[in-house]
Amino acid sequence: NFDSGICGDICKEGEEMITLIVVAAFFVFVLLGVPLCYSFASTCAAYILLASPSSISTLVSRMFNGANSFTLIALPMFILAGELMNRGGLTQRIIDFCLMITRPIRGGLGEVNVLASIVFGGITGSSVADTTAIGGIMIPAMTRSGYPLDYSAGVTVASSTIGMVIPPSIPMLVYAVISSESVGALFLSTAVAGVLIGVLQTIVVYIQSEHRGYHPIYKDKISARQCWNVVKESIWAIAMPILIILSISFGICTATESAALAVLYSLLVGKFVYHELDLKNDLLPSLRITVNTTAGVMIIVACATVFTWVMAVLQVPALMHDFIMGLDMPRWAILMIFDVVILLIGTFLDVTPALLLLGPILIPIMAEFGIGKIQLGAIMIVGLAISLVTPPVALCLNAASKICGLKMGRIFKAALPLLCINVLVFILVTFVPALSLWLPRLFNFSV
Repeated sequence: NFDSGICGDICKEGEEMITLIVVAAFFVFVLLGVPLCYSFASTCAAYILLASPSSISTLVSRMFNGANSFTLIALPMFILAGELMNRGGLTQRIIDFCLMITRPIRGGLGEVNVLASIVFGGITGSSVADTTAIGGIMIPAMTRSGYPLDYSAGVTVASSTIGMVIPPSIPMLVYAVISSESVGALFLSTAVAGVLIGVLQTIVVYIQSEHRGYHPIYKDKISARQCWNVVKESIWAIAMPILIILSISFGICTATESAALAVLYSLLVGKFVYHELDLKNDLLPSLRITVNTTAGVMIIVACATVFTWVMAVLQVPALMHDFIMGLDMPRWAILMIFDVVILLIGTFLDVTPALLLLGPILIPIMAEFGIGKIQLGAIMIVGLAISLVTPPVALCLNAASKICGLKMGRIFKAALPLLCINVLVFILVTFVPALSLWLPRLFNFSV
């Protein structure tokens, strides 16, 4: 009744003006530095009070329904798993394993940094967690080995973008709620892109390190026994991402169940295998960080859900659809415009609110150009991952800046060559559907 009442009152006069005011008010709040959850909620509350004051309770019910999702239970689980990994010694074992892998090609810590991000991203699904965990270990280690501090931080932030692309992906869980698509299919849709980014970044780092003389000179050969000791010590940590991905892909576990499995696995391995996890001193801080991080994401999800509903009532997606379809431009040009929009929005908004803002608008429009929900999810995740390193928001840049003490501009400049790889893969995912659809089809998901 509320929806129809608004349409009945608003559509008669001034609908376009009200739509413009609502959208403009949101961006004004954002530019003024108002927290995103308050920007979403304030804009929606003002609209409801103007259109139908007696229906203000709708704001609360819509917020609750937006956050009331079984899929989103996986969010705190993956965050907690990452915290337990860091405190339980799993992260260090992953780095040791990657160092052994790169030694035959005389690779240095730069290549190790990228490879560790690939493995670590297959566990936590968070690029910011990747920057914090890997950067806290690798940036000081790379600096001690002769890498410039800005280059060390640049490699860390650029490679950490893989964290939210390689499955499992926390932002993809949010997109799954928006699109109502299979979480397993969405996870697999970015796997090839994530590995491709990692491989190409490793090649670029190798070329840069070789040219600048960063590679170490190994005078002694690593023995088979030494290799076996590293593998034996790290096998429990390396098995974790494989366990998570395969359990989801083969339908053994849902995304939420696999996240709970990751928490249990990291807890048991850190405590009883590596004996580095102190339940008394480590568990409570890990839970505290998990609660704070989850609360910040969930309040944005709840408020953005109301904003999305208001946009639907005002028919913003329909207006955008009519505008785009009315453009006399070829399909490739329209898709390039969408890519630019995703990059621009990601520059000013964090990944989660950007997904919640763009998803409901782009899903019906992209369908007109033959881009399904699964491919669109891959496009948005790969594109928005770049925004984690592009100022002014740039959460990964902020995290690295706090670790190394450098200004964000210097780190961004050092990371720029590697970010070009991300942009290249972003374009490939947009125009080559097989990159995002091949694996879901292989595992018999409906695409």
